[in-house]
Amino acid sequence: MRVAIVHDDLVQWGGAERVLLGLSEIFPDAPIFTSVYDKKNPHLFPFASKKIITSFLQKIPVWKSLYKALLPFYPIAFEQFDFSGFDLVISHTTRFAKSIITKPETKHICYCHTPPRFLWHFSGQGNYGFGEVLMTKLRLYDQVSANRVDFFLAGSENAKRRIKKVYGADSKVVYPFVDLERFKDTESFDGGYFVVIGRPNKYKKFDLAGRVCKQLGVPLKVIDGKFDDGTVVKILSGAIALIIPGIEDFGLGSLEAQALGKPAVAYREGGALETVISGETGIFFDEQTEDSLKDALIKLESININSEDCKQNAARFSKENFEKNFVQTLADLL
Repeated sequence: MRVAIVHDDLVQWGGAERVLLGLSEIFPDAPIFTSVYDKKNPHLFPFASKKIITSFLQKIPVWKSLYKALLPFYPIAFEQFDFSGFDLVISHTTRFAKSIITKPETKHICYCHTPPRFLWHFSGQGNYGFGEVLMTKLRLYDQVSANRVDFFLAGSENAKRRIKKVYGADSKVVYPFVDLERFKDTESFDGGYFVVIGRPNKYKKFDLAGRVCKQLGVPLKVIDGKFDDGTVVKILSGAIALIIPGIEDFGLGSLEAQALGKPAVAYREGGALETVISGETGIFFDEQTEDSLKDALIKLESININSEDCKQNAARFSKENFEKNFVQTLADLL
């Protein structure tokens, strides 16, 4: 069976790219189609040995500086790809990779972590300033392109609900994985600081965590995509806890912290409800306000969180379990 993988873009390293790499290891001979690929980004080195096929957007000399301005052209870019000769195409997306067009004999399975946040205002994220008329047209297009998918896989129960709400489509949940090998030889310690992790998008509300930590007089460290894996593990290993102040689609950062025996303090909504066990591997706060988060951080001091419970919870989302579940789900669908 000839398989192709489609990904939104390869320009930065994060949770989505880790999952993409996992998919490419399940299907090592599958080429990866994507809109643009930043070959000079050292964090994307794991993809250097893969066959990467880019769209016409890659040929625009200054595409990096026009990355957001080119947004309306991304759906068109995916429609231009030719999947003749492939039996199965797996689109891996939070945006427009599912816009591909396949022939009737080719199955299209979309592994979706969320419908586009900037279009559907999940997590309170608005648009990029293109105007509501354009956003409305892109929302209509997004719903039309969803009809091209034969089967949806959801990255979480949270994503499953969104897919049903936006596209009216059913889906099966296949949880992403946390790479436990990254953490197995690391000794945790109390560095006396909190951590937030992820791309510093507005919806993640890192500013809320920053204000509260400043009030409590406790340092906050921000881990974004600019750090190498070794640095990320080192910073996480010294954290008091990971703070998740925004609404995550799923939130691999929570599991990365727990893999090191660290608890999570999370807003009680979104994917965190699927990765954090209240009172055992972390605690929740109910409002995205300074008082609510502050109370949770103070409460954390009086709760005995067992680091082994955190590690065992993270182990449920191992790479081995992901591969087994993904392959079995495909077999059931096909």
